[in-house]
This record gives sequence, structure tokens and C-alpha cells, in this order.
Amino acid sequence: MPGTLLVTGGGRGIGAAVARLGAARGYAVGVNYLRDTEAAEAVVAEIGQAGGQALALQADVAREEEVERLFAALDRELPPLTALVNNAGLAGQVSRVEDAPAETIREVMELNVLGSIWCARAAVRRMARRYGGRGGAIVNISSGAATIGSPGEYVWYAASKGAVDSFTLGLAKENAGEGIRVNAVAPGFVRTEIHAASGMPDRLEKIAPTMPIGRAAEPEEIAEAVLWLLSDAASYTTGAILRVAGGR
Repeated sequence: MPGTLLVTGGGRGIGAAVARLGAARGYAVGVNYLRDTEAAEAVVAEIGQAGGQALALQADVAREEEVERLFAALDRELPPLTALVNNAGLAGQVSRVEDAPAETIREVMELNVLGSIWCARAAVRRMARRYGGRGGAIVNISSGAATIGSPGEYVWYAASKGAVDSFTLGLAKENAGEGIRVNAVAPGFVRTEIHAASGMPDRLEKIAPTMPIGRAAEPEEIAEAVLWLLSDAASYTTGAILRVAGGR
């Protein structure tokens, strides 16, 4: 379709892989980030060196007013928006629910759930036919945790991703007639920084051998699924939650 693809949390991990692959597939790419300017600028530079167009955009997508500022900057600087990947997410430190700080739970819910809603809302206002848009596609990054529950690790994170799944289904049905397809990708264990940030730097090494496929995923493997859902090859796919979890 290309046009512009906005990737939230696009400076690292799955988001960076989606940004790079999206640029390779012809999108101008908005690389959103919260704090790590250097990482986001590195992704933008890599895309530029490959002949693509990209822009680093700082915003806390958990905050409605910052999302509005983010989309306004996107409108000014890049071609019309045709694709959104709600990737920005947080798990918090591993613990049982009763031991988790209230602030951790609140931050996870605000970013993972409200952040996805604020960004999708802004995207619909730009892409929907009723607003003069050309249509488009949204992919929300969910997690296999939504159906497993992550007991003893971060049940609140699993709950936030369950909410993302429900949001995906409803938004897809609400906007199918507006030319907007909405889907989700639910990764399993992926080689990113989220495990160390959650206090389990050796998590992949411990769990990967128990996976049916025998290893963790690379971010690029998740990006391929995301870009397929964004593409015209998935033109009849909406409201789907595509599990990319190595059989788990």
C-alpha cells in the first residue's frame, strides 16, 4: 500500500525490525521512541543508508496528549499515514501479583492498553474513509502470554495483552467498512531486551529448550508476520490474532 508506517517503540527489538522491514517494503517510516534517542536515530540512519525515508519521533504513547503531538508531527513530515504498528510495550519486574508494586501494574496497563487505544484512535481519524482517508492497516503486538497467563512472572502483563486482543477484534469489526484492517501478532519468546528488563536475563536460555521448535524467535521473524498482515497479500484478513510462538 505504502504511504507512511508508524511503529511505536520502534528503536529496539521487534519494533526496530518492523521499521527496517517496512522501509524495505516501500513505506516511509515513523520510528517512535520514549527515551533512547540514540537507538531510534540509528534505525533511521540505517533506513536512510538503504535508500529509504524515516523519521525518529519522541513521544510517550501512554499519554493521550503526546500521541496527538506525535501524529501531528507525522502529518507534517511524512506522506499520509497508511499503517500503524502498536508495538510499544512494558512488562515490569517479575513477581507474583500480590508482590507487584501498584505503579508497575499501572504503567504496564497504561502503555500496553491505553497506548494502543490512543494511537489506533488517532490512526483511524486519518485512515478511515469517513474522514477522507484512503484506508490502511493496523497491527497490534500482543503476546502468547495473553492465553497462558504468565503465572509467577507477570500476570498483569498477560492481562494487558488479553485486552489488546479484545481491542483488536472490536476495532477490526468497527472499521472493516472504513477500509481499515486491524489484526494482531502474538509472539512467544523473542530475543529482545524485555527479558533482562524484567529481571530475567537468562529466561530465553532456560525456556527455549522446552519449546516445540527448540529456540527463541529473532525479532526479524516477528516482523515478517507483521508486514504480511499490513500488506495487500492479507487483504481479506481482519480481526485475526496470529500466534507466532514456535508451537507454544
